[in-house]
Amino acid sequence: MKWIKRLCSFLILMILVLTGILCVKGYADYRDALDRKSVEEMAADIESIDNYTTIEELPQAYIDAVLAVEDKRFYSHPGLDPIATARALVNDIRAGSYVEGGSTITQQLAKNQYFTQDKKIVRKVAEMFMAIKIESVLDKDKIFELYVNSIFYGNGYYCVGDAAMGYFGKSPSEMDFNECTLLAGIPNAPSNYNPVASPKLARERQAQVIEKMIKAGYLDRDYLE
Repeated sequence: MKWIKRLCSFLILMILVLTGILCVKGYADYRDALDRKSVEEMAADIESIDNYTTIEELPQAYIDAVLAVEDKRFYSHPGLDPIATARALVNDIRAGSYVEGGSTITQQLAKNQYFTQDKKIVRKVAEMFMAIKIESVLDKDKIFELYVNSIFYGNGYYCVGDAAMGYFGKSPSEMDFNECTLLAGIPNAPSNYNPVASPKLARERQAQVIEKMIKAGYLDRDYLE
């Protein structure tokens, strides 16, 4: 029927128009944020904190655990992960609400350093533009390093160095496999998963981290036996 074809064409046109508007607004927000603080300035601010930890000081088990739970394709994508975004979109549609963001580590760094924590689409678009910018300025190891030195680990700890010292009484480089996998699971829900607030939930989350490491190929199940 002609009217159905016309309706479909109209809906497609509206979607394209709305997408264009969101992109324009998101780009404007990105430019405003970048004008206030460059990527280099953002990196320098994080690097100036007490207990800053370089990636060379982080155990490989911790790096692998973070990648497994946060962004397993981190070293192969350009700041955005279409696969994760598509999966998140499907899960959001199924749930009927915003339950999964599909954000990469770079996007999370962009959000935490430049934007608010609200879940508006325009903010998400701005975050994507910023992630691409960050990837054009910094290498992957530096982005990962900045990320783990600027996220909340619960119990008042805002960097991996403070969290390792606070929870385990040691520097990040001294953490063993058990401590690495426990710490990597906390930032997803710091108030619930930190071992001071809830040891039981922290261990349950740790088990999820280990399972994700196995599925991502970072860990052999035989290693645990």
